[in-house]
Amino acid sequence: MKIELYKLIAFFYIIFFIIIFNVYAGIIESRELSPSQPINYSHRIHVHELGLECSFCHENVEKSATTLPPPVSLCMSCHEAVKTESPEIKKLTKYYESGEPVPWIKVHKFKDWVYFSHKRHIKAGIDCSFCHGEVKAMDVVRKVRSMRMGFCVKCHEIYKAPKECNICHK
Repeated sequence: MKIELYKLIAFFYIIFFIIIFNVYAGIIESRELSPSQPINYSHRIHVHELGLECSFCHENVEKSATTLPPPVSLCMSCHEAVKTESPEIKKLTKYYESGEPVPWIKVHKFKDWVYFSHKRHIKAGIDCSFCHGEVKAMDVVRKVRSMRMGFCVKCHEIYKAPKECNICHK
């Protein structure tokens, strides 16, 4: 009886350590695929229906290694007059009037030791949807690719891009 109990305890310890290792290694995604945002923003309306380009709001995407959400003032350049009675635009207006940025929650994240440059990928002609999916059709942005090393290495192989470790790893 004691041996069976020890086997059962050992089994659960092994399962526990496998799960912890996989979460730490990133094999099991520990981040949400579609986090709840402070303002419900639809890319489908702004990009698909209105025809805005990614770079209209994400102004620095072609010039910088990183990309940031647009400043609230850019949003308000339209929304001072458009849909002003919408509850979501009222939230946006509060951020604008207080001078605070909207605290958007990142959907696509890299580990701290990974260096990624949007600028290089845009210059290489990689369409945003290759990594981010068809954001223009999304009411809620969600992660559609793992953005893990295997995905990146496969892309570098396809596009004949450098694969040296120090290209992406700090």
